[in-house]
Amino acid sequence: MPKPPSRIDEEKRHPGAVRTLRCRTVAEDRFQQRNHIRDLPDGSPDGGGGTPTPSEVLLAALGSCLSAGIHADAVARHIPVHRLELVVEAEIDSTAGWTLGNAEPGPIGFEAIRVTVHLDADAPRDVLAALVRHATLWSPVANTLHNPVHLDVALADSAPDTLPA
Repeated sequence: MPKPPSRIDEEKRHPGAVRTLRCRTVAEDRFQQRNHIRDLPDGSPDGGGGTPTPSEVLLAALGSCLSAGIHADAVARHIPVHRLELVVEAEIDSTAGWTLGNAEPGPIGFEAIRVTVHLDADAPRDVLAALVRHATLWSPVANTLHNPVHLDVALADSAPDTLPA
């Protein structure tokens, strides 16, 4: 039985194809977040559906950080939260990364990220909007994405003695 084409194979065959990546982050007890990406099985990093792409992991990190901030601020203000879900999505043309040999790649990555917050809590809408604004302002992940950050990537002189677990 032939193996189905991988996502990479599909992207290489359809250059210039823009797709929407989406992650749904659901707040759970004790400030835990569950991230739902595509149809990947929960809790299985390499389950039958594959693994999240690095770009999907970035969306999940943003959703988790914002969700934790909103939830923590609500708890600090004694606002009971009944449901908190965030939908984080962005368009990406990942085929630009597969054009090897180009000295100057075209635009790579997200140009914009959208976050929709579904918040059911015992407070007026303006108070809930303030929770979302506060979490966005104080989110380390949101600030890393929003503000320029210095990035230093270098090749190590030798292989590490042990790899982190």
